[in-house]
Amino acid sequence: MSTLFSPLTMRTITFRNRIFVSPMCQYSSHDGLPTDWHLVHLGSRAVGGAGLVMVEATAVSPEGRISPDDSGIWSDAHTAAFEPITRFIREQGAVAGIQLAHAGRKGSCSLPWLGGGPLGLDACGWQPLAPTATPFDTGHPVPRALTLEEMDEVETQFRAAAKRAFTAGFQVVELHMAHGYLLHEFLSPLVNQRDDQYGGSLENRLRFPLRVAKAVREEWPSKLPFFVRISATDWLEGGWDIDQSVSLARHLKEIGVDLIDCSSGFAVPNEPVPFGPGFQVPFAARVRSEAGIASGAVGFITEPAQAEQIVATGQADVVLLGRELLRDPYWPLHAARALQTEAQWPNQYLRAK
Repeated sequence: MSTLFSPLTMRTITFRNRIFVSPMCQYSSHDGLPTDWHLVHLGSRAVGGAGLVMVEATAVSPEGRISPDDSGIWSDAHTAAFEPITRFIREQGAVAGIQLAHAGRKGSCSLPWLGGGPLGLDACGWQPLAPTATPFDTGHPVPRALTLEEMDEVETQFRAAAKRAFTAGFQVVELHMAHGYLLHEFLSPLVNQRDDQYGGSLENRLRFPLRVAKAVREEWPSKLPFFVRISATDWLEGGWDIDQSVSLARHLKEIGVDLIDCSSGFAVPNEPVPFGPGFQVPFAARVRSEAGIASGAVGFITEPAQAEQIVATGQADVVLLGRELLRDPYWPLHAARALQTEAQWPNQYLRAK
């Protein structure tokens, strides 16, 4: 029996296998609304056999987007636009998930294939928000430091987004606390230089991200799973690290989070990230072991035997694949054959099995 292809139940949701589609920005939305691209992109991964299909970082407000072409869920129109997508994903036997996000100081950027640089106010850009008024990098705009009242508003936006996500038909919601976006900015001492109750000590830096997580958990139905993606380390001395991540995971477990999606890095530019096969798996293993919560491993997981080994040895409960599923939407079906196990093929494709 393959552990990778064994079902996993969290709360009332059963995933048909442990292969999850990592949230990957498509930069193809119009005013935050998903398009036909999203239906085909996400739908093909559901047809391809993944257990969970996760929508990209989806902004809780217009200024929470990374780029003007990012996904959003700040209005009822967004809810309605996602409904046919979640319905199709579920019809294929996969679980529909969405990652709720706020880009913070890394917002207002151009498309990656246009350079990804910051956009000025004269080019459809906006002033980003952050814990403190320090730009992400040279040439980037100075963000506006959030006031206490604005932090209350951001919390309310996340709460409203969770409610809309449920109405749209999503069955899993993930909160984005990674990759240098707003909630990670509060966590990382490399970014958060506040001198109030939200900066300084670990307890203070945890305070706002935990407030948002609690708000989402309160709004998200208790019968449905709630994930959080973290950057387990900033890869720099004096930054956020795995020990702090384990502490955060323990707090999130108490709030009612079901799984920690363990990525890393990108709080500041030019971090010495040691990219390589499975380089982030040890973070998932430590969080799972020391915080006593389910974890997901992500990053350069490309081979079926590699994915099988990660979950079979208890380093993580699931694997999240990104680029590999961009290259091959049917990777789960091919992996099942490589591991000599069964996977659920669409009836329409059975003659090719």
